[in-house]
Amino acid sequence: MTTRRLGLAALAAFVALGFAGCQKAAPDQPAFKGIDLTGAEYARQLSLTDQNGRARSLADFKGKVLVVFFGYTQCPDVCPTTMAEVAEVKRSLGADGDKVQGIFVTIDPARDTADLLKNYLASFDPSFIGLRGSEEQTQAAAKEFKVFYAKVPGKTPETYTMDHTAASFIFDTEGRVRVYARYGAGAEPLAHDIKLLLAEAKK
Repeated sequence: MTTRRLGLAALAAFVALGFAGCQKAAPDQPAFKGIDLTGAEYARQLSLTDQNGRARSLADFKGKVLVVFFGYTQCPDVCPTTMAEVAEVKRSLGADGDKVQGIFVTIDPARDTADLLKNYLASFDPSFIGLRGSEEQTQAAAKEFKVFYAKVPGKTPETYTMDHTAASFIFDTEGRVRVYARYGAGAEPLAHDIKLLLAEAKK
């Protein structure tokens, strides 16, 4: 599958995250099913423009659990599956679903226009937010999150695909990255970890 051919750089980043997740959680910390990133010194900033032309940052979403995913709208499998799972989890939470915000960061700003992002995300959940920037801003955001992506040439210049890290980053209601949710685990572990963060916020 194209988006799972992470390459050596992505594999190295994934292994690093895996080691981070091997640390034993403190007794007062929740037991996540994803990789625990509590205290990570990256994924601290995200400042891009949304599909409505509004400048956004992580601070805008304080009070909500964020699920941040880097992908592109022409992705055939990983991206739509991930967004569908986030939407499923959000619906399953009932009233608490309003406290969950899905954020899709495009790694293909050349093709993913604001209008395209708007239509794409609305097909999953009307509350989802798409973020885009220039090539330089996109590279900076990916570097901040330790996300790998690369263009894979197609038969024509317009039909390229993108290899990219296939995972979501979950933030708590204080805007701190807490969980690295690997693609392929399904909606249940994602729901489990989001519920833990929502419960944590109520304490």
